[in-house]
Amino acid sequence: MSDLTAEDLDAEDAKLVTLARGAAGRVQQSTGAAVRDGIGRTYASAAVDLPSLKLTALQAAVAQAFAAGAEKLEAAVLFGAGSDEDGLKAAKEISADLTVWSVIRKEVTRLA
Repeated sequence: MSDLTAEDLDAEDAKLVTLARGAAGRVQQSTGAAVRDGIGRTYASAAVDLPSLKLTALQAAVAQAFAAGAEKLEAAVLFGAGSDEDGLKAAKEISADLTVWSVIRKEVTRLA
């Protein structure tokens, strides 16, 4: 169990929590994700679950960043899920050293 809460994160990472939570809420999903690229742009998404396309929330947010030309990711937040190995793998393909937080309710755990 983590001693961190969402309020303990710095302002930029707390913004990612808000974006990830909002992405999930917009489409009534239980999970969302947000990433920040190397120049401060942010991308947020919920999971994609279509018959022809399935992406985790983190995979979708990473795909948005990559499609927009992001060459580096600084941080990511996964909201509502304890882990996402496929999403983490995708994020680390862009930046091996990014910080990734998992937020469930208000409890925060560092995944990478």
